[in-house]
Amino acid sequence: MRISMSLVLFLGSLVLLAQDKPTTVEKVPITPTAASSGKDMFTHYCASCHGLSGKGDGPAAATFKKAPADLTLLARNNGGKYPASHVAATLSIEECCVHGSKVMPVWGPILSSASRSPGETQQRIANLVKYIETLQAH
Repeated sequence: MRISMSLVLFLGSLVLLAQDKPTTVEKVPITPTAASSGKDMFTHYCASCHGLSGKGDGPAAATFKKAPADLTLLARNNGGKYPASHVAATLSIEECCVHGSKVMPVWGPILSSASRSPGETQQRIANLVKYIETLQAH
């Protein structure tokens, strides 16, 4: 089932209020990005929670009970080898919550909704996987 471009993301963008008020997350429609740029997709789809550096320190991170994963440690936590196939599988999943909590969006359908074909969806996933690999701590 394709999800329309009007899909509202729970974590699409943030509205940061004054320090004495709580941080809230605003729901916004998905913004299509170029399938060829893993960095652009990460910035638009992942950084609000995982941070631009991937350390789990994005502006939305403070709103969660459990901090978003530090994506820079994926290789370190996997015996020094970047788990590309696991990252790709996580991004490809089409069922709720099998890759984490209900807070993390189910990216398979979202990436599919931003694509014109299944091949483009796979290109998006591959380029995101490659970009996340560049964030690994050495």
